[in-house]
Amino acid sequence: MRKIWMCLALLLGSVCQAAPPAPYAFGVLNQRSLQATAAYWNPILNYVSARSGVPLELNIGRTANETTDRMVAGKLDFAYTNHLFTPKRQQLGWHVLARQDSRGIRGQVVVLAGSPAGTLRDLAGKPVAFANPYGFSGYYVPMDALLRAGVKVTPLFSGNQEAAMGQLESGQVAAAGVNDQVMADFAQRRRLKYRVLAESEPYFDLAVMVSPRVSAANGDRVRQAFVGMARDPEGQRVLQRAAQSIGLPKARGFVTADDHDYANYLHFFKQTRVPVNE
Repeated sequence: MRKIWMCLALLLGSVCQAAPPAPYAFGVLNQRSLQATAAYWNPILNYVSARSGVPLELNIGRTANETTDRMVAGKLDFAYTNHLFTPKRQQLGWHVLARQDSRGIRGQVVVLAGSPAGTLRDLAGKPVAFANPYGFSGYYVPMDALLRAGVKVTPLFSGNQEAAMGQLESGQVAAAGVNDQVMADFAQRRRLKYRVLAESEPYFDLAVMVSPRVSAANGDRVRQAFVGMARDPEGQRVLQRAAQSIGLPKARGFVTADDHDYANYLHFFKQTRVPVNE
């Protein structure tokens, strides 16, 4: 009888054990292919989950549009993005936690080194590749430069930044609107020579952001884990392996940031000539 009670107690104990918390969905804006994005971000999210005690799981759509739509629809809890600074999306209540420790990004209009185009006006009426109609440095900023120059082009949306660059490389388009960092990384890896016809002021790179439905305590734990990576030997190794997975010349850590660091995004959307409907 005692053995029966012991077995029953063990059985009930196993049933009553609390299930591990469901992971928070962490979206990453599609700048590279899905495979490259997963190779870069999964090790980082595994590290942050372990250090913060807040489980995170990579959640990305097939395109940047899909990923952004998931953020807007409330299907994601954290995100690495700069698509939430438009007037309408700002009202969703997401907040900045951190950003990559970099010099910032610039939107560019680029052509191949051998292109006959010397100015933006030479692109009038021609096809120009962009990642997607939500992209900040890869669409809004370069398109704004074109419109201010009085140049109308035929936009072709490829789904992500590197796909747009691939269209430029293959000669399918006359130019591309790009994020200068992603373009430089792509060109170095592919040994591609290009020229810049227009370049914007610098903006901080994509932000690690948190949904308003996540508790402030969990948001702060995630921020501290991201920021602490560069000071922790294991975190440094994770960042280095992530960088190597996509051919970056050096690892990029994270620093604390807040909404005020992205004020020039908000200013841009107030004065841009590109229609903003999101």
